[in-house]
Formats: sequence, C-alpha cells, structure tokens
Amino acid sequence: MVYNNEIYIQKLTQELAPLQQQIVAHSLYNKVNSVAALNTFMEYHVFAVFDFMSLLKALQIHLTQTSLPWTPKGNPITRRFINEIVFGEESDIDKDGTPMSHYEMYVEAMEASVANTAKITACITQITNGKSIAESLIAVNAPKAVQEFVNFTFAVIETQEVHKIAAVFTFGREDLIPDMFLEMVKGIDQKGIDVNLDKFIYYLERHIELDGDEHGPLALQMIQELCGSDAQKWAECVAISKEALQHRIALWTAIEQEIEVHSQRQFA
Repeated sequence: MVYNNEIYIQKLTQELAPLQQQIVAHSLYNKVNSVAALNTFMEYHVFAVFDFMSLLKALQIHLTQTSLPWTPKGNPITRRFINEIVFGEESDIDKDGTPMSHYEMYVEAMEASVANTAKITACITQITNGKSIAESLIAVNAPKAVQEFVNFTFAVIETQEVHKIAAVFTFGREDLIPDMFLEMVKGIDQKGIDVNLDKFIYYLERHIELDGDEHGPLALQMIQELCGSDAQKWAECVAISKEALQHRIALWTAIEQEIEVHSQRQFA
C-alpha cells in the first residue's frame, strides 16, 4: 500500500538534520591520529557494532517469519530488504574472501591493530552464560557512555514497537553510517597511521558501499510502510531517532575525551 506521507518524511528529515550534522562534523575524527587513538576508538565502538546486530534481528523477528510452521508474513519487499541486510551483516565476505559477520571482521581489525578485545569478548561470554545485557556491561566495566548507548538500543528493542525499532535502525544507523564512516576514512587516510589498517578500512568501506547505495532508500521505504499516515507513529519515530542520535553524540564525545586523556598521560 502506498501512503501520501511526504510531509511526515520532510518534517522528520528536517528535525533530525541538526543532530546528524553534529555527528558527521564531530571533532572526534580529527583526534584519531595515532595507533593508540584508533585503538581507543575501536575499543568503544565495537560495542555499537555488536548491538547493531540485535537491532537488526529484532526487525527480522517482527517483519519476517521466524517461527514454525512457516507462513507468509508482512510485505515481501520489506522481507527481502531485512533478510538481505541480515545476510550481509551476519555472513558477508571479508577482504580475503572468507565468510564472516561484520562484528567478527571488526574484531579481526582490532586484533590487527593490537587493540584490546578483552572487554567485548568478556561481555559476550557473560551474555552467553545467561547474564542480561546490562549486567554483562557492568561485569566487564564497560565505559559509561558504552553502557548507556547499548542499554538504549535494547530498551528500544524491548518496547516491541516495530516502528520505533525501525526508526532507530534507519535514522540512528543505516542513514547515518555512510557519511559518518566517510569522515573516518578521510581522517585515517590523511594521517597515515603506522599500522596495518587494511581490515578496518575494508570494514568501513563495505558499510559505506552497502548502506549508501542499497540499504538507505529501502530502510526509508520500510518506515513509510510501518507508519503510513499515522501522525503519532511518525512523531514517535522523530522522538526515538533524536534519542538515538544524542546517544551517538555522547558516545563520540566520550571517545574523544578518552583519547585526549591518553594523550595527556603520554606527554606528562
């Protein structure tokens, strides 16, 4: 079904633009100018890479058939879109042609840069052993901004309100990632960090390619289908998307501050 909701889309885009611009223009990118700074970034950001998959899986549960017996469910175009992203995120091909998830690619990139993967690995072990997300983050002493970012993601998932989950996925992640990662790639290229970044650059460029060229427009179509002409749902999408963007800004600022602290210690 096609809805005449261009006004809602325009309003949403206008309201989110200032926060999105803060993220794209954040001063963090200029601070990632050394191996130590890059590793600090990755040690924080890997948690966002990890929780993204649960956000995506929540959409798969709501918008495709994941129970038995199978029956057709939802819009076939949306089904295909979600399943394609799941396939790409969970079973992509790395730079060497090996199938793996984007999270696993990211961890490999961290290992290549000798970043510390202990906290994220321990967090996943805690979750595997039955601890909640919040408990696991506390158990591994994850940074406050990381805890708030990830806990927000799972709070949205727990609402079971698919338009809100889709909004955070679309405007807090898919719509934002290409511009955000372009800034990261440009910053790294200009600084010539002396470490093998092939895997990290591949991860960034893969997301720029997929999210910019393919996923962005389909994600917006998904939002249109879920909200239709329901003004309240559109308003809720705006509000929850703003929260998601504010958490991203807080995460970026926390990483920048941690990099600055490390830099001051180095020259003290």
